[in-house]
Amino acid sequence: MRVFLSLLICLGVLMTEPQAAPLQKATFAGGCFWCMQPPYDKLAGVVSTTVGYTGGNVPNPTYEQVSSGMTGHLEAIQVVYDPSQTSYRELLRVFWMSIDPTDNGGQFADQGSQYQPAIFVHDEQQRLEAEASKKELAASGRFKKPIVTAVLPAKEFYPAEAYHQKYYQKNSPHYNAYKAGSGRAGFIEKSWPEAHR
Repeated sequence: MRVFLSLLICLGVLMTEPQAAPLQKATFAGGCFWCMQPPYDKLAGVVSTTVGYTGGNVPNPTYEQVSSGMTGHLEAIQVVYDPSQTSYRELLRVFWMSIDPTDNGGQFADQGSQYQPAIFVHDEQQRLEAEASKKELAASGRFKKPIVTAVLPAKEFYPAEAYHQKYYQKNSPHYNAYKAGSGRAGFIEKSWPEAHR
């Protein structure tokens, strides 16, 4: 009997726990990174979010360096998600509903290269899905201007300073005032009224 059980184990016949799908990573730049964290934090299937800097060539940049616009980095968010609970397509949907995809000079009150919107893709499948969703948005006629958000290969991501992480929770009065005052909140409500009914 013991030999028979050993044989079954060797053959892989015994039932084993199904392997969980490995977590995946997505990276988006949408202007001020404070405003990109809340939509992803409340999305089912998102395991973690980190705001930071990517796209440039300066290692371990500081907020002050990136704010100068001289590092090539963009303010961005990196999302770790469980693909068995949410999809990259859903992450893209949240991204489009959080930005002005027609402005590649910055976002709302924040203008400059460090605030440009972009989708940083980690593999060919993400690139294909990002390009397809961009075309779908352009074809929808939702925006009168062209969709100019870039789709770029992912580069090294550097987490921002601790005080920037979950800023909307740490300083909600200032965050809410900023989001409204920058023009982001009004633009999103006007562009996606069905999401605010």
